[in-house]
Amino acid sequence: MTVRIEGEHGVVRLVLDRPERRNALNEEIIRGLAQGVADVAADPDCRCLVVTAEGEHFCSGRDLGDASKDTPLAEIMAYDELWTDVIGGLKRLAVPSVSVVRGYAVAGGFTLAMACDFVLATEDAKFGALEMRGGFPAAVNTAVLSHLVGPRRSLELLLSADVFEAARLHEMGLINRLAKDAKELEKFEKEIVSKLTALDPLAVKLTKETHRAVARASFEEALITARQLNSLMMASGKIDEAAAKLERERAAKKKG
Repeated sequence: MTVRIEGEHGVVRLVLDRPERRNALNEEIIRGLAQGVADVAADPDCRCLVVTAEGEHFCSGRDLGDASKDTPLAEIMAYDELWTDVIGGLKRLAVPSVSVVRGYAVAGGFTLAMACDFVLATEDAKFGALEMRGGFPAAVNTAVLSHLVGPRRSLELLLSADVFEAARLHEMGLINRLAKDAKELEKFEKEIVSKLTALDPLAVKLTKETHRAVARASFEEALITARQLNSLMMASGKIDEAAAKLERERAAKKKG
């Protein structure tokens, strides 16, 4: 298998395992990712998904050797639907997703990293939408980046065909943490995943759903959604539970 699945303590790790090809995305990898994301979505015990890779590089994008103009259109469209299932599935997950990047994350690898909720990378990691070098658009990453950064920055990333340093993407707000080396990257992964898995799963699910719902809404519409969510939390007893927990913690602190 070119996607290795690891899991323990509520964390599922999807590991791209084709290092001899810089983890280039062939049909087997894309099918493995699609199945892995679908399994996580159906797993009530999963609290966090980590997407990472074996070897020195995260992913060099689609394996262009898989492409052929002689392939029937129906097969081509089914293949691309599988890829958009991966990216869309990541965005729809009820649990947080974290990409952990070393080396190159370019073309489809850039898309895969950016589709996750959180991005951790080493300072020497490289990102880029290199499709334009071949004379074709970074189609799926256009959809992803247009929802993450403003039009000027997203078009710069998409049209320049340049390779960008991780620090530049960190400045743009596209990377959450920059690590000096692989050891610090592993430390950041453990810290962030530990915090995410400790959160209330329902609260995480509702936050992610609301975040998606208000992303393109007006401020007034976003406030209406927020108000309704607060009312739901009050009516469900979740706020009362939180208040009682806080009182117990205060009492325990006074005794201690």
